[in-house]
Amino acid sequence: MTALGFLYPGHSGEDDYPRIEQLLGSDIRVDLVHTDIGEDAHRVDALREMGSPRRLAAGIEELRLAGADAVVWACTSGSFVHGWEGAQEQVRALARAAGLPASSTSFAFVRAAKELGARRVAIGATYPDDVARLFADFLAAAGLGAAGVVSSGIVTAAEVGTWTASQVLALARAADRPDAEAVLLPDTALHTAAHIPALEKELGKPVLTANQVTVWEGLRLADRRVNAPELGALFTREPVVQA
Repeated sequence: MTALGFLYPGHSGEDDYPRIEQLLGSDIRVDLVHTDIGEDAHRVDALREMGSPRRLAAGIEELRLAGADAVVWACTSGSFVHGWEGAQEQVRALARAAGLPASSTSFAFVRAAKELGARRVAIGATYPDDVARLFADFLAAAGLGAAGVVSSGIVTAAEVGTWTASQVLALARAADRPDAEAVLLPDTALHTAAHIPALEKELGKPVLTANQVTVWEGLRLADRRVNAPELGALFTREPVVQA
């Protein structure tokens, strides 16, 4: 059994995780611990506080007791707002506190894009423009170019969590650019796990979404690779038959 541990901020799009677990196979367990987000606001100061060490530390022991093999901070904005170096220190502190391999959704996007060979990406963000631009800056620090950045100006994760499939598709369409090799939807509050194949079919290219890449990153940390086409091109890099 491979046990993946995730620290998820508040309650918005977390039901993506049991859905993804069902698609991965019976020997992979997804454990989710909700962290206290403080103020629900896509504002830089609030997001930095959301990902502060004291807020993340509160959930670590529960994941350790659950037998997690790795832990991922399942929040994009609560990691990239610290900048490249700050996000790295956030992950290092998480790894030290948990005694486990650790990462965050922001780094998951970087590694997932590179896994697909994408160097130029389009960003469809639910965040206000200033926060969306910080994500583009984070990707640039990793050598990934932004073909375009579309922001929806949504202030709270709670509102993002109410978005329908048609709204997610509209965001992805608006974000896509002809020269983008992949489209990124960077918000773990957004429900996307059920829509990835439809998004990729519509756009004709890989689509990376926050909860999808977060689980993929957990698997990578645990040294597991899984073929699960229902989760998009990212999950078709491995043979169908798993060891």
